Parts: sequence; structure tokens; C-alpha cells
Amino acid sequence: MRFEGKVAIVTGGAQGIGEAYARALAAEGASVVIADVDERGQAVADDVKGAFVRTDVSDPASVEAMAAAAVERFGGIDHLVNNAAIFGSMRLDFLFTVDWDYYKKFMSVNMDGALLCARACYPHMQERGGGSIVNQSSTAAWQYSGFYGLAKVGVNGLTQQLAHELGSMNIRVNAIAPGPIDTEANRKAVPGGMSQKIVKEKMALKRMGTPEDLVGMCLFLLSDDAAWVTGQIFNVDGGEVFRS
Repeated sequence: MRFEGKVAIVTGGAQGIGEAYARALAAEGASVVIADVDERGQAVADDVKGAFVRTDVSDPASVEAMAAAAVERFGGIDHLVNNAAIFGSMRLDFLFTVDWDYYKKFMSVNMDGALLCARACYPHMQERGGGSIVNQSSTAAWQYSGFYGLAKVGVNGLTQQLAHELGSMNIRVNAIAPGPIDTEANRKAVPGGMSQKIVKEKMALKRMGTPEDLVGMCLFLLSDDAAWVTGQIFNVDGGEVFRS
């Protein structure tokens, strides 16, 4: 029960990877806030005896309301998982042709949303003596992946910058970079057969990952077990990408 008495916000927690994170945190004692635009988050919150707050992470007012709701319901904030993203409905296009308004909306969710949530939550973490943040990156950051990969490069940079800005407040910031994960969103976003091609040709472990494969790293990074770990991006990818 590493998170007994702790309060955790999971954005994009209504399904897929975010749901797995939320359920795992609750199983280890955390009071969990599911922050999502998807109303299915209410059912997850009910199951884990947490709270659902409808949240658009690209909207500063919505994010501030999310943090305020967590404090009102549970008394504070200790942990934040920035998992929300446009992915399952993502348009496939090139950087030089993608509609500009769509591109700006995409980046406002997939990159800027993590910064907005951190800005809203860090004062409440500081009040409780510190906390931890996990951002969701992707192995796409190290490969050609268009504007999706570009957003994840931004998440990696954001992780490192925030780690330095918040470290003196005893707030740690790290990121997880998953490889191909078998979720409903991935099946919608990735063209047929491409995921299996990646598994066959690029990955050391010849299977797609599952949300549960990411849970151990997320809980470790949020917990006191990682008390001297910050500013790091961890691949959890079945050996898809090797970085020197």
C-alpha cells in the first residue's frame, strides 16, 4: 500500500493505459481522480471509489477546476499522471500539410496539456511537502512519427525542464515512453498490420505490450521507491528502441 493516504490525478483515465494506472494506484491505497473528457471515466471512478472530473487538458480553466475538485474532495494532491492525449482519433498527415488549426489543437492536448496540469497541481503538492509527476511520452519521440512524435519530443523536454524547476520543492518529474501497446486507441490509430510489422522487425520481445506492462514503472516513479529519480525518460517498449 505505497500510496495509502495519497491523492493522485490521472488524466485520460477513462480507458486504456490511463485506466490501468488509475486502478493500480487505487489498489495500492491512493484516492484517485479520473480527469477526462470521456464520460466513461465516471464508471472507472465509481469502481475505484474515486472521483471523476470532466477535464479538457488544453483548457486552463478546466485544468484549474480539476485541481480544485481534487483538493475539495480529498484534501490535496500528491501525484499527477499526465496521460491524456488525442491518439485514437488522430489524423494521419504530414507536418507540411496537416491543417493548422488541427495541429494547434493536437499540440495543445498532447504536449501543452501536461504543462497546464503541472502548473495547476504543483502548488498543492508543495503544500504537502512534495510529490511526483509522470508524463506519458512514447518511443515515437525517437522515430519518424510526424506531429505525434514531435509532441512526444516536447513532452520529453518538458519533463526535464520541469524536473529542474520543481526539484527544490521536492517534486519529481519523470516520463514513460511506451512502445506499441494493444489498446482500443492504438487499434484505431495505427493502420492495419503496421503494429505487427513493428513487433516482427523492431522489437526484441516479439509481442505488443499491454497497459499492465506499463503499470509497474508508473507506480515506481510515483512512489518513494524512486525518491532520487527525476528528469528521466524510461522506455517500456519490449526492446523496440535502443538509446545511447
